[in-house]
Amino acid sequence: MENINPLISIITAVKNGEKHLEECFESLQNQSYKNFEHIVIDGGSTDRTLEIISNHKSKIKFFSSQKDEGIYDGFNKGMEQASGEYLGFLNSDDILLPDALMTLKEYIVKKNYPDFIFGSVRKHWGILHGYKPWKIKFSWGFYSSHSTGFYIKKSSAKIIGKYDLRYKYSSDWDYFYRMIVKHKMRGVATKKNEIFGVFRRGGFSSKISFYDHFTEEIKIRLNNKQNRILILLIYIYKYIKNLSKL
Repeated sequence: MENINPLISIITAVKNGEKHLEECFESLQNQSYKNFEHIVIDGGSTDRTLEIISNHKSKIKFFSSQKDEGIYDGFNKGMEQASGEYLGFLNSDDILLPDALMTLKEYIVKKNYPDFIFGSVRKHWGILHGYKPWKIKFSWGFYSSHSTGFYIKKSSAKIIGKYDLRYKYSSDWDYFYRMIVKHKMRGVATKKNEIFGVFRRGGFSSKISFYDHFTEEIKIRLNNKQNRILILLIYIYKYIKNLSKL
């Protein structure tokens, strides 16, 4: 019998995130749903990040600080320490809204414990919402957001495996491809107005060039054995459409 108040593990991977880390932590600690644990993986910060973490140590279940291979390595380390029934990710420059985890819990129970859930997320230009798995074959615009918006059942995450560290910029997309296409897992999305959090401009993903995103996307599709003719069409279309960025 599933737990009607499941433990949620929230993983924060951070490196030199002093600017918004306090607000990030407070947004989690102020949740109306209290059955959660916080796991913080620091990648070897040299600013005030460690001081801020120390100030919140009584509310952090697990913490480590050491040099790593980037944010996805931090996610993997955090997942290894998680004991929750569901896992989620909260980047150091993002925040959760007060009822995010309560809404998550309600969806988990009402939707019969799905493999994963995508919550709506506010960005600087609007609200990302919904889940459209049919789009994954040709577009990455099929989900809301990884940070603050993505939650996965721990038993399902074990089947998928770790984030692939060959991909420095888009390993979350590879993870989703394996989750949706390879393993055909069942996911749901919240309504547009059921916003989980705010994805702040200027984070990790905002600093990646279009070229790096583009080339890594093609590698991910090839390595996941997607139809090569479709990959070629995607390549040509995006190359022409974004010629000025290359």
